[in-house]
Amino acid sequence: MTIKEFALPDVGEGLTEAEIVNWLVKCGDRVVVNQAIVEIETAKSLVELPCPYEGEVNELLVEQGQTVDVGRAIISIATASSEPDGEGVLPQARPETIEDPKLLVGYGAREVVGRRRRGRNTSHPATKAPAPEGTTATRPAAGASGRPKASPPVRKLAKDLGVDLYAVKATGDNGVCTREDVLKARPTAETTTVSSADSETDTTEDIRIPIKGVRKRTAAAMVQSAFTAPHVTEFVAVDITRTLELKDQLIRRREFAGVKLTPLTFVAKAFLHALRSTPEANASWDESAQEIVQFGRVNLGIAAATPRGLIVPNIKNAQELGLSRLAAAIADLATTARLGKTEPQAMANGTVTITNIGVFGIDSGTPILNPGEAAILAVGTVRRTPWVVEDDRGERIEPRSILQLALSFDHRIMDGQQGSQLLADTAALLREPGLALV
Repeated sequence: MTIKEFALPDVGEGLTEAEIVNWLVKCGDRVVVNQAIVEIETAKSLVELPCPYEGEVNELLVEQGQTVDVGRAIISIATASSEPDGEGVLPQARPETIEDPKLLVGYGAREVVGRRRRGRNTSHPATKAPAPEGTTATRPAAGASGRPKASPPVRKLAKDLGVDLYAVKATGDNGVCTREDVLKARPTAETTTVSSADSETDTTEDIRIPIKGVRKRTAAAMVQSAFTAPHVTEFVAVDITRTLELKDQLIRRREFAGVKLTPLTFVAKAFLHALRSTPEANASWDESAQEIVQFGRVNLGIAAATPRGLIVPNIKNAQELGLSRLAAAIADLATTARLGKTEPQAMANGTVTITNIGVFGIDSGTPILNPGEAAILAVGTVRRTPWVVEDDRGERIEPRSILQLALSFDHRIMDGQQGSQLLADTAALLREPGLALV
């Protein structure tokens, strides 16, 4: 047999390290090519790596929770060898390291098109882990790997506290175990090892969470943006009653069957339309070249809050999408982000961003620019508000659907007139969606 080592590859965007979040196999497991064997977290996303060999897992060379550099061997696999040894016995085992992982599905150069295949191995320890003795808790919803859904910090917290995630009642979206779920489960997990007096111990001690992965990168990027680009933020309140009436009409049409139309969809469409008149907003400041780069396409970023932190995947060539395709793209982006499956490529080369703070019931805010971009639009919640309506019948007060928009922009690239124009054009289209036909 031959012992082959698999080194951590560059999963894209020039990332130099990753954390081993969860091994999906154990020593002695049989594995096949392209079977998912490990879940890693980079500075941009959570991804699964496929196996480059078929054989038996010989050794896991890196522990869960450890951060390793690209190029370091993380697993060794014993593979069958067809090379003759001349003695009628197997040659001495020797380590080899994979040199070209690009043929594998799921990372590297995008030369292989198609969906990643799951391996046939069913011996993953997570599928067999019993609930703690003395408990009858049912498992929380499992992810694609068959294990409970939880972010890396929550997994570490559970490990530190000795809580089995399979016994935790998950309350997060889509069955995700939250930090609070783990803390609530701690007394139950300890009942077989501590006395009743011990179970009453104060549980309000501080918890230290390592700053790494997405959270670390986001913090660094926000600091860089805030102290590099001179931010200007402008606000507008807009009556979107007619836009919402249009939404109600469209969802009854056959071509929009199954399409999730939300106020965010219409804001994104109006913003994309307004960018045509203010291309300066779809740009970047190149300090080294002393140039302003105006992008020829709009890769629209949609900020998404995930259990691992804030990420900003983007919709490529969003300016080419009609309303239904744009709605589908936003929905797919959000679902993928919530599941922690956003790939690094999806967050690369963004040109302008929208952040939807309205989903948290917030009216407005002052968003920080995504580094390398000139503008970001914050979308508040829609509220029914008494509003002065003026038409040929005069003025009157009516209940209307009011939305707050806040636009932050880089004052090196855009002056006040350009920023105001972009925000005013976006608001006008939401107030009177028919203007898009003019």
